[in-house]
Order: sequence, then C-alpha cells, then structure tokens
Amino acid sequence: QLQLVESGGGSVQPGGSLRLSCVVSGFTPDYRGMDYNAIGWFRQAPGKEREGISCISRTGDLVKYKDSVKGRFTVSRDNAKNTAYLQMTGLQTEDTAVYFCAAVQSTHCIIEVERWYDYWGPGTQVTVSS
Repeated sequence: QLQLVESGGGSVQPGGSLRLSCVVSGFTPDYRGMDYNAIGWFRQAPGKEREGISCISRTGDLVKYKDSVKGRFTVSRDNAKNTAYLQMTGLQTEDTAVYFCAAVQSTHCIIEVERWYDYWGPGTQVTVSS
C-alpha cells in the first residue's frame, strides 16, 4: 500500500507561483519502487468535480497537461527522492482548489480518468486571490 503526501500549497496573489511536491512511500517487493509508478495531478475547486490537470510517466518521458494549465504548469519527478513536482506559474483565481497527487503502476499516464489511479494523497490547498 503506497502512501502519498502533497505539500507546497498556500495562498498567493494572481500571477504568483507555487511548487507542489508529492512524496511517495510504502514501496514493498510486491509494489515496486517509484520508477514503476506513473503520477497524476488532480484538483478540485469548491463546488466542482475533481479534474485531472497533469501527469508524468514513470520515466518522465511522457507528460500531459489539461489545456487550461498548459504553458503555466510543469510536471517533473525525481525517482531517487520518490518525489514528483508540479511547478505552477502565472496562477489565476480559477486555479484555486485542493490539489491531489495520485499513483498507479503503469508505463504511461492519463488525466481523463481518475479511477485509473490506485493511490491518492490527502491533498493540499492552493488559494489564489488578491
């Protein structure tokens, strides 16, 4: 059973930046290391459904973004540190949400179907306001 913990959320003004981290632990011989897991980033705004915004394959050679964050957000990972990152720049008020990371053993990644992911973190709040 993997455990994921997000950090780096907070309050920023429009145009500001934040970097979210997702630390993954709980690897066992049955559920192999960070480099076997794709990571997805999702968010849920108040009163809205959770949506996928980015993902990165286990090796980092495949990344995907929702159109609304493309060009502003960058996903990356450091498998040696069991950590994935979401660098967010040019934040807008509509980016206000709870942000979640999720993991699944896979060679690729998707953002369209959240139930594809097996393990989830508790989320971190990002608030963008003036």
